[in-house]
Amino acid sequence: MSILTADPPTAEVGDDQLTHRSRGRQVRNAAATVIVVACFLIAIVPLAWILFTVVSKGFHLLLDVHWWTNSQQGITARRVGGGAYHAIVGTLLQALVTAIISVPIGVLTAVYLVEYGRGKLARVVSFMVDILTGIPSIVAALFIYALWVTTLGLNRVAFAVSLALVLLMVPVVVRSTEEMLKLVPNELREASYALGVPKWRTIVLVVLPTAFSGIVTGVLLGLARVMGETAPLLILGPYAKSINTDLFNGFMAALPTMINQDRTEVLQPALDRVWAAALTLVLLILVLSIAGRIVARLGAVKQ
Repeated sequence: MSILTADPPTAEVGDDQLTHRSRGRQVRNAAATVIVVACFLIAIVPLAWILFTVVSKGFHLLLDVHWWTNSQQGITARRVGGGAYHAIVGTLLQALVTAIISVPIGVLTAVYLVEYGRGKLARVVSFMVDILTGIPSIVAALFIYALWVTTLGLNRVAFAVSLALVLLMVPVVVRSTEEMLKLVPNELREASYALGVPKWRTIVLVVLPTAFSGIVTGVLLGLARVMGETAPLLILGPYAKSINTDLFNGFMAALPTMINQDRTEVLQPALDRVWAAALTLVLLILVLSIAGRIVARLGAVKQ
């Protein structure tokens, strides 16, 4: 009769051994840290230089209340005065209409690709989103021009600009929302299914609220991109110095076209307005980003 004996206890590995890093790993870690910091500094220098230039040359006009309350109606290139109210209103209106059209399309497309998309149709949809992601803004503007002006015979108006911007914003929303939905743990879905909740209610009540903050971030990235686009504005929405809030009638100003209007001038009043309009556009995007972050934080699912 054999006697079973326990294996001799192995030596326990101490915490010091687990956390010990060889000298080679320490050197590689230090080298990687130096490279990452150097790349960050190289990337941040042009951004800091641009921001400093824009702020230093355009900030003084933003301190004038007329900049925020008046338009450029009757103001020539050599005359000091006027404001950017007409361009600010035009930029916000076009961005709002673009977001109203783009966000539902982008979010629903991402939900389809992540939750339902299987087979050939899903691959076709994903391929089309990839094509839209790389499409230049001028191509989107020319496509809408061919459809809106040439085919339908309609005038160039601000709504046509928003349609072109939709083509640029939808792929950004789709890809960002898709990535956020993939980050939602499957355990949450399975727990909901185990309670007998239908799939569509699980998506609406569990998946989308969990990914809400990331979806808002993607929407803001898309808005930041389209608010700075110039090609669709030049082709479909020529600049106007007066205030126009009708998206379907007349020309409407926007901050990118206001910048383009005076950028070739050599007179100082016009150049000051160019820098001030650029700084105003940066501030608008910054305010929207902060507001979006606050909304995302308030709407995020509590731990």
